[in-house]
Amino acid sequence: MNNDATAVSPLLLAIDIGNTHTVFGLYEGESLLADWRITSPIARTMDECWLIVRFLSSDRGIKQERISRVGIASVVPNLTDIYIQMSRKYLTVEPLVIGGSLDTGIKVLYDDPSAVGADRICDAAAAYKKYGGPIIIIDFGTATTFDVVTARGEYLGGAIAPGIETAAADLHRRAAKLPRIDLHFPKSVIGQDTISSMQAGIMFSAVDSMEGIVRRIWEELGVERTPVVVTGGLAGLISARSRLITAVEPSLVLEGVRIIVERELRQEAGS
Repeated sequence: MNNDATAVSPLLLAIDIGNTHTVFGLYEGESLLADWRITSPIARTMDECWLIVRFLSSDRGIKQERISRVGIASVVPNLTDIYIQMSRKYLTVEPLVIGGSLDTGIKVLYDDPSAVGADRICDAAAAYKKYGGPIIIIDFGTATTFDVVTARGEYLGGAIAPGIETAAADLHRRAAKLPRIDLHFPKSVIGQDTISSMQAGIMFSAVDSMEGIVRRIWEELGVERTPVVVTGGLAGLISARSRLITAVEPSLVLEGVRIIVERELRQEAGS
């Protein structure tokens, strides 16, 4: 790595690899300097991944030589391996790959902690640090996930439902006369044409089912209310229609990667 990197603050490259999109974030300390979202094709090579990282960071005027740490939260094993190789070859950095068996500061009470998605662990770690617990975190991605963290920072588990985009695409795929639609709320729940009817059914049912599961979680926890933090591509759109949501955190997984990487570094320094 270039020796000039020692003259400036080192950066953390946080990588959130999802089934549909991969999100990158460059952190200087606690500050998110830049973030990008790209698609997650399985066929992408290590060299292609590096070219993307290099182009995007250079476009923001950020030198790749400053990247001294890499954290990866992934639910796509093939891409995990590719980004690990990219980090080793082009950044000469051994990345921290986040998973349920890692000491993240969140005690995972799942029957099999290693089965918890890295994105859910990062969501939990970031939301708990900022808002405390008990707390519910909802991530609107390829799947819509509900995660519950206790006041003691214990990850209890949660629920997994089809994502809003996934449900819309599956409806189009399975019904010959139903088109692809843009996902936004129509003026009325009573649609006057096929597109507005689909939008009403998909979007309003997403809000109602989300609120229904939140209320069921509150009932099971024996509480009247907890903070409800949402993230993911459609979080802002859904939040505008629900009074149960406390906050929208667009970069929650990336923030969780940063928190967990920094925790790992502190533990290494103290050992």
